[in-house]
Amino acid sequence: MRIGFVGIGTMGSRIAGCLIAAGHELIVHDVRPKAVEALAAQGAALADNAAAAARESEVVFTSLPGPKEVEEALFAPRIGLLAGLRKDSAYIDLTTNSPDMVRRLAEACRRQGVRFLDAPVSGRPPDMTVMVGGDAEDFARLRPLFEVIARNIFHVGKSGAGCVAKLATQYMGYANFIAGLEGMLIGAKAGLDLDVLAQIVPLSAGQSRTFDNIPRGVLGRSFAAAGTLDIVAKDVELACELARDVGAPSALGVAARELYRQAQAEGWGQEGFPVVARVLERMAGAELRSGEAR
Repeated sequence: MRIGFVGIGTMGSRIAGCLIAAGHELIVHDVRPKAVEALAAQGAALADNAAAAARESEVVFTSLPGPKEVEEALFAPRIGLLAGLRKDSAYIDLTTNSPDMVRRLAEACRRQGVRFLDAPVSGRPPDMTVMVGGDAEDFARLRPLFEVIARNIFHVGKSGAGCVAKLATQYMGYANFIAGLEGMLIGAKAGLDLDVLAQIVPLSAGQSRTFDNIPRGVLGRSFAAAGTLDIVAKDVELACELARDVGAPSALGVAARELYRQAQAEGWGQEGFPVVARVLERMAGAELRSGEAR
């Protein structure tokens, strides 16, 4: 299948690579020319803009940082996706997006006779989870592409439902990360060995995938993680906006959002999201540090 792919970041490059490995022809575009070099070496064709990537493609994917970037990629005059998407083609947005933007995308595609699915992802290809919103028939038709990049594939409901599912899970994960940091600081202030506590948590009520970033990234003081602080802060912001719009409580998320914002204000946006620990450490007057890192 001829596939256009716009947005060749850390996630997009891996997903596009899986599609190439499965035998699909890709034409790729990113606003950063160097980002597409590795895929070109794997056989991908290069497009000067999003419209060119879409013009010869049966299906187009976007994998972009957020709603602003999706808006620019789709609606830019002459060079945006809408200028290239053909009737009866399909557009799949993998971005962790806002419900408002997803509705705009769906309506724009409907007017142009283009099938649209919102399909944000979690994890890393080819073993990640994908949450798909859109017409069930379109989902069934395009499912083979999802099977190339994901192990867990869910059709969540109508257009926009995939976006909502992703934001709900991001809310849970990254609010829980703040709770994990606070719990570790309680232990630190009370004199516990943090290396021992970090071994206990995954075997107790405190276990979670996001907690694993504390022993891995915080206690060793690297603060490394797959997601940057800017990306996580954006996701938590969108999740809190969704909670407000639907009238759901979001006290924990709002508190977490403010802490991520504080970390961004310190200039740490492009570091791994665990760097938010520094804000809480300053409040506690204590550091979360492994015995080996002292």
